[in-house]
Amino acid sequence: MAGDDDVIEVDAVVTRFGDQTVHDGVSFSVKRGTLVALIGGSGTGKSVLLREIIGLQRPTGGRIRLLGTDVWSSSSRQLDAVRRRFGMMFQDGALFSSLTVAQNVAVPLIEHARVPPPLLDPLIRLRLAQAGLGPEAAEKMPSELSGGMRKRAAIARALALEPEVLFLDEPTSGLDPATARAFDALVRSLVDDLGITVFLVTHDLDTLLTVVDRLIVLGRGTVLADGSVKEILAVDDPWIRSYFSVRTTVGPSAVAPLESG
Repeated sequence: MAGDDDVIEVDAVVTRFGDQTVHDGVSFSVKRGTLVALIGGSGTGKSVLLREIIGLQRPTGGRIRLLGTDVWSSSSRQLDAVRRRFGMMFQDGALFSSLTVAQNVAVPLIEHARVPPPLLDPLIRLRLAQAGLGPEAAEKMPSELSGGMRKRAAIARALALEPEVLFLDEPTSGLDPATARAFDALVRSLVDDLGITVFLVTHDLDTLLTVVDRLIVLGRGTVLADGSVKEILAVDDPWIRSYFSVRTTVGPSAVAPLESG
């Protein structure tokens, strides 16, 4: 049941594309200040649901509330207001290739917050620092950055307006293991140190086993399971068992984070 501290509420969402039903009554809520991961097999509509939550794609039925605003029955003004309260990082970062990193971070500050020019530079440098980038990254073009640095630059832009909620679509995709784990630590720090709610779509088992507070598993058109990683591992479902079997049978160290959490 939704409560006052729920920042995302998905209620009986149905999504159809022609004769194909992707979601058939998906319901869950996300509490403020948590790191929640959405997982599921290919074709379960993870990224589709993410787009529906942030108002980019209309579901066939059901209701979605984000930060107390009904996403699909509110006015344009109400939606614009809620969009200033969340940040989004798409899978490839989606940086503007013709702009420097600093200019990319400045876009939401200028377009949505109308920050005066004298305040732009210190704000940009603060957001870069929060994303783990030094000031030397500001004048680089996206093409000059490594994959991990591009992801961090995208996070810096997503943090520009001090969002209450941050959405991430496959944030560690394409990164080497060491860079991916450093990125996980960054995301965890945004939750623990800044109190941001993070909702991410991922298939990265290391991310799931080490930094998330809760997993929501999509399958067969609905929510198959919802709970902590330890609770999900105890669910008797063929897809869930198959998904985690390789990682959790490697050895005792593979599940150590579950015992410490």
